[in-house]
Amino acid sequence: MVSTAVKTVDVICEVLLARITDGEFAGGRLPSERALSEQLSTTRITLREALSQLEAQGKIYRELRRGWFIAPPRLIYNPLHHSHFHAMAAEQGRVARTEVLAAQEVRVSGRLAEDLLLPTGSSVYCIRRLRSIDGRAVLYVEHYLNPVWFPGLLNEDLTRSLTDLYDQRYGIRYGGARFTILPGPLPDFAAPMLKVAAGMPGLLITRINRDQHGRVIDCDYEYWRYDALCVDVEV
Repeated sequence: MVSTAVKTVDVICEVLLARITDGEFAGGRLPSERALSEQLSTTRITLREALSQLEAQGKIYRELRRGWFIAPPRLIYNPLHHSHFHAMAAEQGRVARTEVLAAQEVRVSGRLAEDLLLPTGSSVYCIRRLRSIDGRAVLYVEHYLNPVWFPGLLNEDLTRSLTDLYDQRYGIRYGGARFTILPGPLPDFAAPMLKVAAGMPGLLITRINRDQHGRVIDCDYEYWRYDALCVDVEV
C-alpha cells in the first residue's frame, strides 16, 4: 500500500514539472523552498523530497546558498573525439567559459607520477581551471603536463584551449588517450567550485593523453557535476 506522503511527493513533482514546462519560473530560478511549500500546501520535508526526485531526473539542480534552478540540457561528451571543451560546447549551441584558478610547477608522486610515467619527485606543470556552460560552473579540472614538451607554457593564455595551444605553439597533437570514468562524491576541494556541498555526487574522469608519437604528455583529472554531463560513445 502506497503511503500518503509518497503520493503527495508524486503530485508535487507533477505540479512543478507542469509549471516548468509552462515557463512559469522567470530566469530559470525556482522560488524559495519556503515560498514553494506555502504555494503547494505541503511541509518543507515533503517538498525537499520532491525536489530531490526532480534533481535526480535532471529536471532541476541546486546551488549551495543560492537555491534551485531549472536544469539546462546536459552537455554531450564523447571521449573518442578530441574536440576541446569550448568547441564541444559551441557545437551544441552552448556558451563556454574557462577561468584559471592556479598555474604553477609542482612535484609529482604516487598515482600522478605513475600516470605520467615519471619518477617520483619530477617537476610538472599544474593548471587548475574552472569551466562553465551558459554561466553555470560544471567542471573543475586539474591538468598536469610534462614540461619537457611544453617549455614556457605557463606564460601563455591558459583560458584558451590547451589542445589548440599544444598544436599551434609546440606542434604537438593528441594521438591517443586512456579514459577512466568513476561516479562518486565530489571532494572538498572541487565541490565549492561547483557550488555544491562536499560529498554531493559527481563524475571523476581521468584522462591520460599521448601525442602523435605515442609519448605521454599530460594527465587531466576532471570533476564534473553529475547532472551536467552525458557521456555518449559510439563504437
